Amino acid sequence: METFELESTENVICDEDVAAALKELKLHCALTAENLQKIYNAAWKHSQARCASAMRVMDAMTRDIIAVGKFEDINNAVKLLAEKNISGLPVVDKDNKVVGIISEADVVSMVGSRRAHTFKEILGSIVGYPLPERKKGHIVGDIMTSPAVTVYPDAEISEAVRLMDAHRIRRLIVVDNDQRLVGLLSRSDIVKAMGRKIAEAGKK
Repeated sequence: METFELESTENVICDEDVAAALKELKLHCALTAENLQKIYNAAWKHSQARCASAMRVMDAMTRDIIAVGKFEDINNAVKLLAEKNISGLPVVDKDNKVVGIISEADVVSMVGSRRAHTFKEILGSIVGYPLPERKKGHIVGDIMTSPAVTVYPDAEISEAVRLMDAHRIRRLIVVDNDQRLVGLLSRSDIVKAMGRKIAEAGKK
C-alpha cells in the first residue's frame, strides 16, 4: 500500500495528528475505506486542537480598547460601560500602566447588590481576612478591582484560558513587560480567533 507523509504545518493534518487519531480509535488492523474516514475525521479533530493550542494571545486580542484613569469620576466609567455595551474597562495610570479593572460587578457593588462570596473568600474569612463589602467612592480607584489579572501578548491561548478559569473571569488585560496596556482578551475573542484558524485550515 502506498503511504503519504503529511506536511507538518500548524494549519494542516500532520503525522502527529494521525498518530493521535490511531491511538484514539485503537486501530491495529488493515485499513478499510470506513476506517480511513474515521482516521481522517479524528486526525482533523486533533489538528484543530493543536492549532488552537499553538495560538498566542496576540493572535486573538482586541487592540483598539478603551481605558479609564484611576482618578476619573466613577460616573464617567459607568457611562462608558453602558454606552459601549462592555462589561469591563482597564484602569491605567498616567504612564498607561495597568493598575486595575472596573467591571459591571464593581459598579453593582456600589448599590449594595453584592455578589455571592466565593469559597476562597469564605475560607479566608476563617483565618482573619475580611469578606468583600459594598464598595464606596467617587473615583474609579475607589471602586476598581486591583490588581487586575493580566497576560502577556506572547503567552499561549491555553494559558489565558487557564487564567480565566482559575479567576472565574471573562476577560484578561494584555500588558507588555513594563505592565503597559496593549490589549484586551475576552472569551469571545478566543472563539472568533479559533474560527478564523479553522476557516484558514479548511482552505489549504
